[in-house]
Order: sequence, then structure tokens, then C-alpha cells
Amino acid sequence: MIYSGKGLLLAMGIGGAMALSKSEKDAVMDEFQRHGSDTGSPEVQIALLTRRINRLTSHLREHKQDQHSRRGLLKLVGKRRRHLNYLLEEDETKYREMITRLGLRR
Repeated sequence: MIYSGKGLLLAMGIGGAMALSKSEKDAVMDEFQRHGSDTGSPEVQIALLTRRINRLTSHLREHKQDQHSRRGLLKLVGKRRRHLNYLLEEDETKYREMITRLGLRR
């Protein structure tokens, strides 16, 4: 951890505590890509959001009073829900596949 002169927390390690590293993002993208250069399809976005949600959930189990991170978690869950709703409207079979591959309870 790095502290400023006034005792304020500036960073929580390299890349922040909740951010995914480039190698983690690349692994998720490789697993859920539609084609070789796909980085923005709903499947990739949902998978990345799920990874961040899982990491943040484990953080909140340890730090129960971290209300700022809890708010961020709720925003991520809402964003993932909107992506899932879009995927359901566009292609229900891909939606069902994503739910089972990620182990979501929808």
C-alpha cells in the first residue's frame, strides 16, 4: 500500500485491488471470443463483468463494512444484467449458453 503525506490511501498494490490484470482479461477474452480479434461482444463483456463481480464479492466477504466497494459491486451487477437482457433479446441460445458456462442463477 502507498500512502500520501497526509495518510490517505493512494493505491492498493499494482493495478488496484479490484482491477483485472491484462493477462486475466486476455484469458477471459480467449475463452469467450466469437473470433480472433473480438473484445467487445456481449459474451466477452459479460464474462469480464462476472470475473470482476466474483473478485469484488470475495473482497466484501473479508471487508464487510466497505460500503464504497459494495456500491461498485451493485453497479457491476446491474451492468451485467443489462448485457444479459440484451443477449436474451438478440440470441436466446447464446444467452442460455452464457448462463450455464458462467454458472449464473438466472
